[in-house]
Amino acid sequence: MRILLVSDAWLPQVNGVVTSLQSLIGELRELGHEVKLLSPADFRARPCPTYPEIPLVWDLWRVGPAIRAFRPDCVHLATEGPLGWAARHWLTRRGMAFSTAIHTRFPEYVHTRWPWLPLRWGYALLRTFHRPSRAVLVSTERLREEFRHWRLPHLVIWRKGVDTRLFAPRSERPGRERPIFLYVGRIAPEKNLEAFLALDLPGEKRVVGDGPQRAELEARYPEASFLGYRHGRELAAAYAEASVLVFPSRTDTYGLVMLEALACGTPVAAFPVPGPLDVVEAGVSGVLDEDLGQACLAALALDRTRCAELAGRQSWRASALEFLAHQVLLDGEPCIRPPARAGFHADVLAD
Repeated sequence: MRILLVSDAWLPQVNGVVTSLQSLIGELRELGHEVKLLSPADFRARPCPTYPEIPLVWDLWRVGPAIRAFRPDCVHLATEGPLGWAARHWLTRRGMAFSTAIHTRFPEYVHTRWPWLPLRWGYALLRTFHRPSRAVLVSTERLREEFRHWRLPHLVIWRKGVDTRLFAPRSERPGRERPIFLYVGRIAPEKNLEAFLALDLPGEKRVVGDGPQRAELEARYPEASFLGYRHGRELAAAYAEASVLVFPSRTDTYGLVMLEALACGTPVAAFPVPGPLDVVEAGVSGVLDEDLGQACLAALALDRTRCAELAGRQSWRASALEFLAHQVLLDGEPCIRPPARAGFHADVLAD
């Protein structure tokens, strides 16, 4: 099939959405599908105020022609940003079916930055965006139940995976007298990073990533090592060298970094909230506690071999097949069935 993905999040951004899409595209192509991604790289964009790493596309009138030019069999909108809204508008005006995904807790992120904005406003906007979608993909059953509470429609499960060829335990891991506590992710208010940095822990604290809060937190917590972004083997090495991955966020929908760390044999310390509750097997691959410091210390005693075994069960190939099972053709028929008649897509896209 010809599959079009639309995402406001893409390289050089480094986050779970980009990682998921990169892995999905690779697997879909290996399965024989032709995949195109529409991202800010294809348009003109300006940096987002207060978060310059995020580009905001403004020449949105080019989105429709770009969809028509690719002549897709199905379309998936990965994000609720300007590109997602523009594609949604173009497709709904023509009566074309599409799927969407919820990768981030957008209402909670907005509420964290601007607490005076009611959470229900954010969910009203999210509900509006996803209402015409034939399938709204979420990572876990827990999230599906939560979003049902906010009256989001057509929710289905799309589980994420991990690249176990890249993220794997080191055959020889140097022994360390002092533990290393690692954070990996964006350095932004919604990630609640201070809950980790303010802890009184033995050993060393390392932060991998970047974001709008980096300069402030680096100045306030000089004892922590801020390493910037790490990619590929360097990122895998950072996970493998760490004693514990600390995941302080309370608002993530999933948290792929936890799965990557576990695949390297590194246990997780986190709060008992959605995301960690769905990734971590408490007491086996991590420790979940409202006292994050206690969770960090307790996680040091966990079996690293068991952590890697549990994470290795979740492949990106299985994730891609689950994604395909939820896709729909432009006329609304499931993608796993053949089109009703030859030439359908050409007829619709010529409108």
